Amino acid sequence: MQHIPAPMARLVDGRQSQTALAIQRGVRRLFARMEMASLTELTLASGRRADVISLGRDGALVIVEIKSCLADFRADRKWPGYRDFCDRFYFAVGHDFPHDVLPDETGLIVADGFGAQIVREAPEHPLAAARRKAVTLRFARAGASALHALADPEARAAAPL
Repeated sequence: MQHIPAPMARLVDGRQSQTALAIQRGVRRLFARMEMASLTELTLASGRRADVISLGRDGALVIVEIKSCLADFRADRKWPGYRDFCDRFYFAVGHDFPHDVLPDETGLIVADGFGAQIVREAPEHPLAAARRKAVTLRFARAGASALHALADPEARAAAPL
């Protein structure tokens, strides 16, 4: 089992498998190399949580849905709703995941705990300005709250994000 340092343990919610966490780590490393900030498990206005969401220097928003196994993909059909909150949407999977089952109209990232690679670029579907602002503000608040929780673990947020 992967050791998570105490400050970071507060940012892991415990619902992800070790495989999903490794994929998540690789995806976030890819985004960091691309100079994109990323967050995990961001709750969107729809109530759904994005596995990984990233914000580029140009304001572009990318959502990544992690699939740790084929059964996980087959059981989950909520992914089209994420497109309403990003400019590009990707699935991220491990090296042994069958690529042919994933929809062609999505991007594909293959990842492990060390890194990731974009195998298929996601089609762009630009957000409307008002939606972009709302998602970006939600992203900023969640990021600032996570940093605050690390710096002051006893602090209580006045209101949920």
